[in-house]
Amino acid sequence: TLEAPRQAPALTNLTQEELLARLQKGIRHEVLEGNVGYLRVDDIPGQEVVSKLGGFLVASVWRKLMGTSALVLDLRHCTGGHISGIPYFISYLHPGNTVLHVDTIYDRPSNTTTEIWTLPQVLGERYSSNKDVVVLTSGHTGGVAEDITYILKQMRRAIVVGERTGGGALDLQKLRIGQSDFFLTVPVSRSLGPLGGGSQTWEGSGVLPCVGTPAEQALEKALAILTLRRALPGVVQHLQGALQAYYTLVDRVPALLHHLANMDFSSVVSEEDLVAKLNSGLQTASEDPRLLVRAVRPKETPSGPEVGEDEPLEVVPTVPDDEAARQALVGTMFQVSVLPGNVG
Repeated sequence: TLEAPRQAPALTNLTQEELLARLQKGIRHEVLEGNVGYLRVDDIPGQEVVSKLGGFLVASVWRKLMGTSALVLDLRHCTGGHISGIPYFISYLHPGNTVLHVDTIYDRPSNTTTEIWTLPQVLGERYSSNKDVVVLTSGHTGGVAEDITYILKQMRRAIVVGERTGGGALDLQKLRIGQSDFFLTVPVSRSLGPLGGGSQTWEGSGVLPCVGTPAEQALEKALAILTLRRALPGVVQHLQGALQAYYTLVDRVPALLHHLANMDFSSVVSEEDLVAKLNSGLQTASEDPRLLVRAVRPKETPSGPEVGEDEPLEVVPTVPDDEAARQALVGTMFQVSVLPGNVG
């Protein structure tokens, strides 16, 4: 026979102060430079805790992050949590105009299947769908945190940055083997995949990040990505202006402007991504392979080395008076020789 060990005290036996103290140990938040919200969660609270302390969480944590321009959700140290907490995390990042079926969970002990949907209403406000969200992961990110990461990635609501997650289980039970001192840890619940499709999920294999980087560098990388994405509207605006002012195939300009205005930049996480997407889109819309965008290093301009605001863009060299100097100057600009067969 298999016998379960003695369970820890139920959350219902804890006072509100004890619940609050436990919650505050697992959640940190701040506003970083560039008005980027940072939320670190080390343990996903369940419905029981949220129902008691939801008002406190909204007032003391969430409301302070609502005014930020982008959000970093740090799950690098989150090794577990409660399945019932999944809808709350997803719902605050999902628009409230629809409810979405995000997962189906099968529980072996009870032989039941539970569908997880976003909530039609939440306390406070939802995070705007127009703002970027980045989820940080590590090899220690596990269980419920992996499911949240996987769902947000599949929804295309978040960019995942860091390491492949652990590929753990949603729910583990520790079972004693007979009357011995040996215990068996068994996964007893599993995800059937977003939208209940029954496809392969993250369990066993982990969640693959959109941008792979060592966990300790994930926050720095995320902030660099957000800086690039914050510049995207300005880049598009300048491109539209340049096309209107300079592009010689005038009849194709309206189509190019329309294409730029409707491009989807949700997958752009690097300069290389941006350049490839712009060139592919612009050349297709214009049918002109000569139309090119390229990334320029900070110390150069499209026409050469970077110059100061007061310096001319083109510098015309002066011709020296000395004959030897003139010949040397010509020698740097022209190379003259007679090839075999008397070919100049």
